[in-house]
Amino acid sequence: MKMTYSFAWLNIKKALNKIDWKLLLFLMLFLNVKLSVKIPAIIIIYLLQFNFRFGFSIKNSRLPLFYLLVMVIAFIDLIINKSYGNPYYFLVFFTGIGFWLLCILAIHQVKILVENNDVETIHKTILVFFVINAVFSFYNIAHIIWETGAINPFQFQGEDQKYFIGTGDYIKGITFDTSTANAVINAFGVIYFFTKKNPAMMLICMAVLLLTGSNFINLALLFILALLFLFKSSSDQKSLIIICLMFLVVFMAKISPQNNEYVVKTIKNIFYLQKKATATATVEKPDIIPGPEEKKRAIATRYLDSIRYIINNSEIHQTPSQAAQLPKTDKGRILIIGPNINKPPYLTSTDTTPEQKHLLNFISTYSFKLPLAGQSTFKPGLPGKVIGLLQTENFFLHHPTKIIAGEGMGNFSSKLAFRASGLGFAGSYPEHHAFINGDFFPNHLDLYLNYFSRKSGLHSVINSPYSVYDQMLAEYGLLGLSAFLIFYLGFFIKHYKKLTYGIPMLMLMLCVFFIDYWFEQLSVVVFFELLLLLNIKETTYLKPVSYGHK
Repeated sequence: MKMTYSFAWLNIKKALNKIDWKLLLFLMLFLNVKLSVKIPAIIIIYLLQFNFRFGFSIKNSRLPLFYLLVMVIAFIDLIINKSYGNPYYFLVFFTGIGFWLLCILAIHQVKILVENNDVETIHKTILVFFVINAVFSFYNIAHIIWETGAINPFQFQGEDQKYFIGTGDYIKGITFDTSTANAVINAFGVIYFFTKKNPAMMLICMAVLLLTGSNFINLALLFILALLFLFKSSSDQKSLIIICLMFLVVFMAKISPQNNEYVVKTIKNIFYLQKKATATATVEKPDIIPGPEEKKRAIATRYLDSIRYIINNSEIHQTPSQAAQLPKTDKGRILIIGPNINKPPYLTSTDTTPEQKHLLNFISTYSFKLPLAGQSTFKPGLPGKVIGLLQTENFFLHHPTKIIAGEGMGNFSSKLAFRASGLGFAGSYPEHHAFINGDFFPNHLDLYLNYFSRKSGLHSVINSPYSVYDQMLAEYGLLGLSAFLIFYLGFFIKHYKKLTYGIPMLMLMLCVFFIDYWFEQLSVVVFFELLLLLNIKETTYLKPVSYGHK
């Protein structure tokens, strides 16, 4: 027995020795949502391996030259647009430069960790990271189940629909970031473990991805898995893809059918096919935050409805001796009246949250500058993401001279622009130094306020103007967009002959860049860079693996 325990302990110790604890610690800290955790993570990793030899060069640069070029363009914009004339802009500018420097510091350390470790050690470390993230994600859903008492919280409409269709928003994993970030990381995991032929971890990542309820990432991954199924998979791997598809179908049809309805509705909106909804309920959920009078009318209406309901169903309160008169189904079974999910607490709360009050007060003060948010009524049409791109196009049509270098960092389309507004977006910012560019105000800021000050059903990534492509074009112009395509994406694409899982990872990331300002998020991009740099290393000295039929 002692020999058995000793043997097991030796195996565990051997496995632990094959993990790079510095890399694991760095991932767990730097991917955390809080900047107050990211910065110490950078400091710790540089103390552990002090190295500032970045190796930037015009030819065969060690790191993507994009990171230097984007800062150069920002300085050019500072001079051309004469933004230096506004003292409040200096804090915005140097905050933006700080974010780009953090990107450089992070990828440099990731590159060192990949260079200094053998491939097997990095793979085991990544595996451990995904396991820990899955444990945290499953804990998130278990906590919700415990709190609600519902086995399937995706269909739990109590507590004013706190969870229900938005349950996935609470599945944040080990990063405590948005559920979308967790979804992207697990989508990477599905592709990574698919290529590594680890079916258990592939299915675990797929399960966590589905729990996040990210419809966009689900569709993007489905498209990539379809390509892998057709062109880069063995018979066993095709079976895994089919199982993942079955997971998705079961989730959309049984676990969260309202997500399925939401996707269909969104697609109809995009292609102008949505028909005008007809009011069938006595009280509809309003499209705008109700005022005092609307709230009073709603309360009165619900009261009258409840009286009418009691009168119409008074027979259910008969005494046991009159059981024969209880309502029954067609098959003779007694009909048990359940809770009315069309009434509180099973309806989304119409109470204005403190965050919405803050936005509504701002909108009320500056309504004359807000063409969308300033409207008293609003009927959703095109998704906000599409409107945002049209705003950028319209901006350049009226300011053609700015299309070369853009409007400037933090001036039109970035997490920095939203943060600097002082409205509590994307993190805190010194209120007395708040800065809102005149072109940002009636465009992307107006668009965001329009959707996110209204009912929670409009709070979706499809309605936010966030996009890396839009950021590069709007704030850095054609120079910035070209630098991104050539010196960032091109940095990885030039290794396409060596890449295995790197190619589908790149395709997924091209989709992911549409839905947020990921460079400023300092999370998903760093993990993507780790996986791509690892793939380049392992295929530089090894023959690329073929996944076709033998």
